[in-house]
Amino acid sequence: MKQRTLPLLGGLAVISALILTNCGSDGEPGKEGTYNDNASASSPDSLCIVNPSWFPHAQTPAPAEGKGSPFDASSTTNQIFHQWSWNKFLWLTKPDKGGNPLFLNTSKVKQVTSTMLPISVPDSTLVVLQDTAQAGSSALLQTNPGYNNGVGGKVYYSIHMNPLMYDAAVAFGLGIKNGIIKPTNDKVFPVGSFELKVAWVPISAIPQSKQSLYYTTTASLSTNAGKSFTNTKVALIGMHVVGIVENHPEFIWATFEHDDLSPDYDWKAKSASSDLDQLLFKKGSVTGIGGITYNSTSQLGNTPNQVFDLFQYGVPLDSDGNFMMNTSQSGSAEFQNIDGINQCVKSQLDDVWANYFYNGSIWLNMDGTTHAQQAQIIDSLGNNMGNATTGSYARGSLNCANVTMESFTQTFEDSIQAINVNNLVNCFTCHSSSQKDKATKQTITSPLYISHVFRDYVRLKQGATPKQIEEFKSAEEQRILKFVRAR
Repeated sequence: MKQRTLPLLGGLAVISALILTNCGSDGEPGKEGTYNDNASASSPDSLCIVNPSWFPHAQTPAPAEGKGSPFDASSTTNQIFHQWSWNKFLWLTKPDKGGNPLFLNTSKVKQVTSTMLPISVPDSTLVVLQDTAQAGSSALLQTNPGYNNGVGGKVYYSIHMNPLMYDAAVAFGLGIKNGIIKPTNDKVFPVGSFELKVAWVPISAIPQSKQSLYYTTTASLSTNAGKSFTNTKVALIGMHVVGIVENHPEFIWATFEHDDLSPDYDWKAKSASSDLDQLLFKKGSVTGIGGITYNSTSQLGNTPNQVFDLFQYGVPLDSDGNFMMNTSQSGSAEFQNIDGINQCVKSQLDDVWANYFYNGSIWLNMDGTTHAQQAQIIDSLGNNMGNATTGSYARGSLNCANVTMESFTQTFEDSIQAINVNNLVNCFTCHSSSQKDKATKQTITSPLYISHVFRDYVRLKQGATPKQIEEFKSAEEQRILKFVRAR
């Protein structure tokens, strides 16, 4: 299991013991973890916020998201977002009547391409895999061959969305294409909409002795850009869970990883290290950001096979290993909330999903706003949605990333020393409400464009070719990189 430690807070062993004895908490949110961030290590109840109804995993209910849910309030706590994240993940991964995870049941969740075209999954498999492009770029992620006696493999991705969001997206997309909806608009996806992005590797990249620690299934996998497919056993290594709840049309962006992928960067030691080979990190130590900086020539990191999580749980630290100051919330409270719920949930699981952990989530502070104001806020923020400085709207894991998907976009800086509160990178850095209109080249805004799948679907319907869409993505990434560095 990936080692988790609480930066610069003493008595963790005692706290952890207290947390685990309080896992029967009903998860009622209190003042701890609010935007005032008053949670403390002396309040173990505030760190164990699971709901007993989530267990056993085979019976996990869907989280409350709409009217009457914890989000249907003028004031919220950070804790309810962490509860939603774990609850949603557990619900999506619980077995259906056939024993397969609910998110792979095509009658309930659609698999789509990156341009939102439906994918027909063969009866003999549960998922189709051919996409190897990292989020926001054409970078590839490859596993550490040392993890399995010299056998490595590429990471593949699948995208899924529920019918509620898919149908709404089709309607919105056609409305924009036909001129019924203006390119700049305040439309939002309905509450309950969700998208998933899932990272997989061929099982051959994992030692046989460890394969039982991963969720595995048979995929229809292509290694030649969809020209041919072969049924291949694959293992799930990461997942983004992205969903709309009441008062949050920007989505909650939650992320999950397998325990044995990579270490966290140690900001006090100024290195990332592991005594053992892990799936994405060869044993040894690496300093600087070479492991998470992509080299297009070698198609590996500048320090090959040493990808790491830049910030544990996406909670930013400074160069001395302290929680970063002058952010939009307290890092210590956020870290404790995530660490506490991870320990509690994992102690209650007795299936393969106990080997995965919640690496944080991000959302916007919409407390005290109306639905109309929420859309206006999102549009007005544009490319500043991800800002994490004092007074900003971003909440949760302010440098939220998944090591399997944003491996090489966890920062846009050239060195560890250059990372500071002004240039933190998170989901909203790239998934913003702002984009360039294909026809006019002018900036347009809409809460709908936060979804890249929807954005690229609109471009496809407007006549862009897949190649042009990929070129546009690359141009957008360069524009965002310059924007962040200019802060």
